[in-house]
Amino acid sequence: MEQFTLTTKKRNQMVDITSFTQKALEKLVSKTGKKSGVVIVYCPHTTAAITVNENYDPDVTFDILDKLSRDIPHEEGYRHAEGNSDSHIKSSLVGCSETLIVENGQIQLGRWQGLLFCEFDGPRHREVWVNFLPA
Repeated sequence: MEQFTLTTKKRNQMVDITSFTQKALEKLVSKTGKKSGVVIVYCPHTTAAITVNENYDPDVTFDILDKLSRDIPHEEGYRHAEGNSDSHIKSSLVGCSETLIVENGQIQLGRWQGLLFCEFDGPRHREVWVNFLPA
């Protein structure tokens, strides 16, 4: 397994982690000597998530975060005492991991797709874990 860290700057933010994940994958591919399989990208935090979506037009990530914030507001009278229940809900809806196809040592994504880290309780220092399962 490889991992990398990132620092988020806003309470709600989406960060393109495609290149960081590819670098971690390259280390794993080098260790195994295999170039095809799947890569699992995992977020070990309960108030953040991982997703694949468009990373070309920044309005897409703005719209996603805006819609989540309107549908799941920060202050809603939640019972969780830490004041971040909305973050837990958003994380559960988006999900904590992605599994992606690897061919010739490269993550396979569609033309406009990127791998995105979703921060819902920032700013924070976060980890992302990456593992490679060769075919």
